[in-house]
Amino acid sequence: MRRRYSTIPVGAAALGLLATMAFTASAPPSRAAHVVGTPSVGVRTVQVDVTVGPARDTTCRIVGDLYQPATATAETPQPAILTTHGFGGSKDDQAGLAHRLAEQDYVVLAYSGLGFGGTQCKIHLDDPDWDGLAARQLVDYLAGQRADADGDRLDLVALDGPGDPKVGMFGGSYGGHVQFAAAAVDDRIDALVPAITWNDLDYALAPTNAGLTPGTVTSAEPGVFKRMWADLFAALGVLRGAEHALGDPRRLTGCPNFADQICPALIEANVAGFPSAETRAMLRHASVASYVEKVRAPTLLLQGQDDTLFNLQEAIATYRALDAQGTPVRMVWQSWGHSGQTPAPGEIDLSGARDPMTTYEGRRVLDWFAYWLRDDHTASLGPPLAYFRDWVRYDGAAPAGAEPAYGTADAYPVGGTQRLYLSGDRSLTPVPGDVVAGAQTWVNLAAGVPSSYSELPPELEAIPPYDTAGTHAAWTTAPLTGDVETVGVPTLDVTLRSPLAGVTQATGPGGRLIVFAKLYDVAPDGALTLVHRLVSPVRVADVTDPRPLHIELPGIVHRWPAGHRIRVVLAASDAVYANNTAVLPVTVRTTAADPPVLTLPVPGPDAVPGPGPVLGRKAALGPDAEPARSGR
Repeated sequence: MRRRYSTIPVGAAALGLLATMAFTASAPPSRAAHVVGTPSVGVRTVQVDVTVGPARDTTCRIVGDLYQPATATAETPQPAILTTHGFGGSKDDQAGLAHRLAEQDYVVLAYSGLGFGGTQCKIHLDDPDWDGLAARQLVDYLAGQRADADGDRLDLVALDGPGDPKVGMFGGSYGGHVQFAAAAVDDRIDALVPAITWNDLDYALAPTNAGLTPGTVTSAEPGVFKRMWADLFAALGVLRGAEHALGDPRRLTGCPNFADQICPALIEANVAGFPSAETRAMLRHASVASYVEKVRAPTLLLQGQDDTLFNLQEAIATYRALDAQGTPVRMVWQSWGHSGQTPAPGEIDLSGARDPMTTYEGRRVLDWFAYWLRDDHTASLGPPLAYFRDWVRYDGAAPAGAEPAYGTADAYPVGGTQRLYLSGDRSLTPVPGDVVAGAQTWVNLAAGVPSSYSELPPELEAIPPYDTAGTHAAWTTAPLTGDVETVGVPTLDVTLRSPLAGVTQATGPGGRLIVFAKLYDVAPDGALTLVHRLVSPVRVADVTDPRPLHIELPGIVHRWPAGHRIRVVLAASDAVYANNTAVLPVTVRTTAADPPVLTLPVPGPDAVPGPGPVLGRKAALGPDAEPARSGR
């Protein structure tokens, strides 16, 4: 043993978006049809009754598929892997992946989570008291300690000791976070591989990227409600409940298919634009951020660089917490996430469409399980951090898959940092002496009306990201004289002035100023690329504070090629989020003595090439480079 539902109308455009995004949210970008058995793998459906809830007084019947390799017998038991699906999915989504793992001689139990796919009871957001306890009792079943609904018990799984199976967990998104909930209540679980999941659900659904507790995504200030994603989940959860109501009518009483407190919480957040203190407490209770000290199972984190739901900051926070307490942990940043992107050639596909043995991530996963479940210490645990570089050419069909495209590091943060100063003439310069005094002012179009479009999924890429004139401020470098790579979480230190917000903020969070920070790649022809199509929302706790506001921008892995320009933008609104409830003009004033600063994390110890002539002087990114500091 190693130890929403919402009744607030979202509008025709949003409903159309929900329809296009439904499968994106519930599962990895591609799905496989349910796989039947082969000569080497048998498959049968099982049902297991579990008792869950804080008082352990609610019985739910879980439906799953058991994948049995021919090598797994009572005489030759094999380790097991427990896997489940993304939000809105079912056990069938895991068929391809489960079959692939069974072909590697693992007994695999792929199951439908509470509230989904024929399994009874309601959705509880991967809460340890509900979803964690359910998974614990499935581990009992794998250990042969619990019978299924037909009275059968397993004797196919290798044991560390009586009642203690050799078992790992694997899954993505909603099926990623349940692993933390399970490990927190069951120290028999030997290894976790959570993909594209959250650290703090409060941050994921209502982020603010200023005033964070160092090393976390947790803030005292309520964040900016991610209305489009929350409405999507509400609609999808209710739909799945209606589909299976005949199997468990309890699911449609009270809050349909959700725990009763979730409906009023999401309605309230839709109206106010931010979650209440009670809602934040509920979301955090269902988040590893609140119980990470209980998670001791070795963990391989897979997180997506293109992910507008669960960003890199979430994985970084989990990685740091696990590492600090001595839990074995590694982290891989892949190219794709929840935002509709398909895995790059050679990357793992959670649907099982690709043989894991032929991909870099797949081999990392198999090695992780071999090391911790089979005690095969010839298997490599891999570097502490690996990150996908989409500018590196590689042969996706080669046995090594995407490995050449992955940079590696022995620790996070990676390398050093590079400062760029925001000048009053709207330029970004690496030379403090080139900064001139000046100001930029912007204002939102109207209360609650978005003027920027950023975090939209690829299904709507016909609408490119843009910022309406007069509703944002921007600072841009001169054309770069060489490539500039950024790996990690950039930061922006800037002083905002808004006298009207200084008055309205006294009414509470709803009256406080909201801004959105983001980074663009500007091509030589002027074409704009919003880096990973991510933005960083901030609810400003006190706009009258004279100290600079420290903003974390989205975590990225990006290369600005020579000839391109770096642009940082502060915008008044964004279509995915709840926005300012009043029209609030904002000004950024720059003085040469103390200019705002953009800090980019750069890999490697050497100076990096940068902008050419800036304000008549030849300047290069590099002389101002400094070692990475603590913090993300």
